Amino acid sequence: LNATRAAIEEGIVPGGGVALLRAAKVLPNLKVANEDQKQGVRIIQRAIREPITTIVRNAGIDASSVIEKVLDNKALDFGYDAMNDKFVNLIDAGIVDPTKVIRQALQDAAGVASLLATTECVVTEEVGEKKAVNPLRAGLE
Repeated sequence: LNATRAAIEEGIVPGGGVALLRAAKVLPNLKVANEDQKQGVRIIQRAIREPITTIVRNAGIDASSVIEKVLDNKALDFGYDAMNDKFVNLIDAGIVDPTKVIRQALQDAAGVASLLATTECVVTEEVGEKKAVNPLRAGLE
């Protein structure tokens, strides 16, 4: 219901990470004032390719070949339908994202990145095997 409301408010874009992938093409043309901003643009370029890369990899397909085929096609709504393993017009296939959701995700990610850039430390969980915890002793060990 929220996605429908968001789509009504700001419209839709091709889904499956394609809108973000195509947005990455304009980033090299951005005028930046310093090296930090230049680095920020490079980070965004890599980050906004991740949705389509993850979707395609999860489908067991080589992401680089799919990305290349999508970018080579001039139709803005051309993309990969991972569920049916074929290239389609994403709008016609109903594979869409509300523009508001994509915009908000980018704004939120930029806010977090800015916070991390100005913070002198970050606390994260250690990556590795998690031990089974007795629910009766949770928090005591």
